Amino acid sequence: MNILQGTNFTFLGPRIAGKVRDIYERNGKLVLVTTDRHSSFDRIIAHIPWKGQVLNQVSAWWFDKTTDIVSNHVLAIPDPNVTIAKKCSMLPIEAVVRGYLTGVTDTAAWTRYAAGQRNFGGIVLPNGMRKNQKLPQPIFDPTTKEAQHDRVLSPEQMIAEGFITQDLFERVKATALALFTRGQELAARNGLILVDTKYEFGIDADGALVLIDEIHTPDSSRYWQLDSYAMRLAAGEEPQYFDKEFLRLWFRDHCDPYQDATLPPAPPELVQELSRRYIAMFEQITGTEFEYGETPILLRIEKNLKACSL
Repeated sequence: MNILQGTNFTFLGPRIAGKVRDIYERNGKLVLVTTDRHSSFDRIIAHIPWKGQVLNQVSAWWFDKTTDIVSNHVLAIPDPNVTIAKKCSMLPIEAVVRGYLTGVTDTAAWTRYAAGQRNFGGIVLPNGMRKNQKLPQPIFDPTTKEAQHDRVLSPEQMIAEGFITQDLFERVKATALALFTRGQELAARNGLILVDTKYEFGIDADGALVLIDEIHTPDSSRYWQLDSYAMRLAAGEEPQYFDKEFLRLWFRDHCDPYQDATLPPAPPELVQELSRRYIAMFEQITGTEFEYGETPILLRIEKNLKACSL
């Protein structure tokens, strides 16, 4: 009743199922339904109640707060889990912006810095910086979007390989940095640090640059608590953040999530705790109380979609 695992709205036509969203194309528009699917290890490991609504509504909140910077793909939001979007040609780069020297993956800023890299997007960082330290200025650190493996390339390499033109690269960079600055300003008002994030852009039928996909959600962005950051950094501790890794770690400890054909069911208490944390993130990011959508969710979405103009 209160979990949206997926949809199959035949009245909308064929469905494309992404990791989290079900996508339909209707009369030149995209119908994006954000489900409660939770992916890790390149597969769905659980369904988290209300996660889809949180992601869709957090994006909607941020899209509304940034329309003066760049137009976005939102045409309508007829349901808490649904966005009707303008169809655009997606740019094959992921516009990553970093405000702090952190992360543990191969492409993370701290990993690369610790391995000796100092030039990030044209900004040369000094020696002796510490993990989780604030960068001298936000860094535009894009990656490619490729089927096999996203790559961190220099602007010159991206342009030379034909991912983007010089002019468009500069427009995307300026827009992404402006969005990040706005994000940090508004996050700070609600006691949060917007640490890093990623944006996706497209080009519409008129040739305009458009912000697409999602913006500043708990899944696309890293947030830390502002009030404890300085004290914890000074003590050599990790910043305080909304931990979503505990469910992933449970699977890693109880099975081989990359190889096992069937995974054990996620413990209900961990699923409920993760749901609670997503809702808490929504409320702190937006500064508003979460209003639970009407259930059953699937019937509600179908009713609202049939009632809107597509």
